[in-house]
Amino acid sequence: MGNKIKISISGAAETTNCHPNVNELAYTIGKELAKRGVITITGATTGVPFWAAKGAYENNGYVIGFSPALNPKEHVEVYELPLDYHHIIFYTGLGHSGRNLMLVRAGDGVIFICGRTGTLNEFIISYEEKKPMAILVGSGGEEKHMDEIIKEARKEHNKIIWEKDPVVLVDKFLKLLENELY
Repeated sequence: MGNKIKISISGAAETTNCHPNVNELAYTIGKELAKRGVITITGATTGVPFWAAKGAYENNGYVIGFSPALNPKEHVEVYELPLDYHHIIFYTGLGHSGRNLMLVRAGDGVIFICGRTGTLNEFIISYEEKKPMAILVGSGGEEKHMDEIIKEARKEHNKIIWEKDPVVLVDKFLKLLENELY
């Protein structure tokens, strides 16, 4: 696996406030990452990250998860999270906030799809650290506030892709990351 690009997926675990088609959009992004040989990283959770993991996994991509739990039993019984569609899950034992930091740091960049407070937490970490970011415009949830947060922050960050089409988003983001990394 060597120098493969690794992209973290940040998105709503509970998708009620997301675009009605958000699971398909997330699946498409996972699939496109797999087709391009990118390692997909998720929070080993439900909703958007689950569907992105499934899209990558079912299309021969490699998927890594970071769980908030200490072990598989806690992951399933306490956090009520799935074990499916990941090749490996790291059990951080750090709860959601600690897991979020690890998720952001593990990727070369982060794709944001829909989202709630956990996604905003990952967004703020990514923004503050000037991590390359891609935002699926129109995916719903807290995605609609990300532009406002950037304007209010008044901090330069020129490594953000905004795109409605999931395939075009992956293409643009990979070009940005290749220029950033190599």
